[in-house]
Amino acid sequence: MAGFLIKDTTVEERKKIVEESLGNIDASCDGCMAGLAEMYEAYIRGEKEIREINMEFNARYVRGDMDKEEKMSCVM
Repeated sequence: MAGFLIKDTTVEERKKIVEESLGNIDASCDGCMAGLAEMYEAYIRGEKEIREINMEFNARYVRGDMDKEEKMSCVM
């Protein structure tokens, strides 16, 4: 695998990247990983780069939008 960019990876490789990065992607231990895994579905499908997803998530903290309807944070 050449890199992490969508153009350099297959769907299977992107899924593996997310799984390896997050660890327990099945959320069987504490209930938090399912939400994080869902956050990266756009990357796995080839719609957004990891950098874009992370920037959007972090921008919510800067703007103070974490209490809005479409939360992407852990509910725990």
